[in-house]
Amino acid sequence: MLYSQITPIFVEVFAKQMMKILLLGEYSNVHWTLAEGLRTLGHQVCVVSHGDFWKNYRRDISLVRHTPGTWDGLCYLAKLLAVLPRLRGYDVVQLINPCFLELKAERIYAIYDYLRRHNGKVFLGGYGMDYYWVHTCTTTQTFRYSDFNFGTTLRDSADIRREIAEWIQGEKGKLNRYIAADCDGIPTGLYEYYACYHPHFPQKTTFIPFPINLSGLSPRKPRPEGAPVRFFIGIQRARSEYKGTDIMLRALERLHQAYPDRCEIIKAESVPYEEYQHLMNSSDVILDQLYSYTPAMNALLAMAKGLVLVGGGEPENYDIIQETELRPIINVLPDEEDVYRQLEQLVLHPERLPRLSAESRLYVERHHDHVKVAAQYIDFWTTSTNRQ
Repeated sequence: MLYSQITPIFVEVFAKQMMKILLLGEYSNVHWTLAEGLRTLGHQVCVVSHGDFWKNYRRDISLVRHTPGTWDGLCYLAKLLAVLPRLRGYDVVQLINPCFLELKAERIYAIYDYLRRHNGKVFLGGYGMDYYWVHTCTTTQTFRYSDFNFGTTLRDSADIRREIAEWIQGEKGKLNRYIAADCDGIPTGLYEYYACYHPHFPQKTTFIPFPINLSGLSPRKPRPEGAPVRFFIGIQRARSEYKGTDIMLRALERLHQAYPDRCEIIKAESVPYEEYQHLMNSSDVILDQLYSYTPAMNALLAMAKGLVLVGGGEPENYDIIQETELRPIINVLPDEEDVYRQLEQLVLHPERLPRLSAESRLYVERHHDHVKVAAQYIDFWTTSTNRQ
């Protein structure tokens, strides 16, 4: 099942049937943004998470484990046990990931089973790193490239080896397979995750676009004519090689050396989320994940503000959302020369930027409005009856 356009009539219908919904865990503000859309439709929602660590996103109940040490682990477990009675009696529970708590995978089974017994339906989000993503990338030719492969060649780095060990060889993978087989449905937020889950669970996997709350996100002011093109890149040094940021940054620095008066580089390196947003807001172009086919939450947020995205915009992305007109994303291959050429074209032809900026905003309005997306979730949750 795929969801694309939701009409105002559907939104009105879903608003009349109040549900009690528990969203457990957080990635990139997906669950909090979804909760905002669900509340607009009249539903009762509780978000329980750690705020996605340093990003510190909003939540209703905070479950934070400060260190992996034994004492912090015991404190976290005590807090979780105190909260558990409040996690009962919901119509829908959705997990952000199989490892939706900061516990070892083998300790999450009992919590999952508790949630299953004391609530209505339980859904597993396909939103990020998990067994099915790692398995598909490393054992099939589903993707031309990914975080794990270039064609038939597997990439190699410390990050990649760790993820394979944890998800393919370790207990995380077993937990993922257990929950995926048992849950009522699997909504996925990107084409890539849909392509990983659907072959295994065709009856209960769907694609629903990530939600973006557009209220308060005004399109950026037009760039002054003749001003340098301002390129924004966020850097997490620990994940730079894995995400391809190292390649993008090298291409960007070469571009600045070649055209020092025609472009600027704005770097946000492991900064707090609010500062990250401030730096992004002053930019024209954002460079996002190199190995992705599709824009995720951070890229979509930038597009909603009118920034031009250099990143994942493969045909599969437009196909799954049934977009036949807009092509706002500057798609790049995982190759430094291709990245450089695409960036150079923006510097040489800045007159393209206003059109791409307007299309970027329209793209998000058309496919990712958080209220429309929330209505799609309600439809999926209420119609899912399968337990494979």
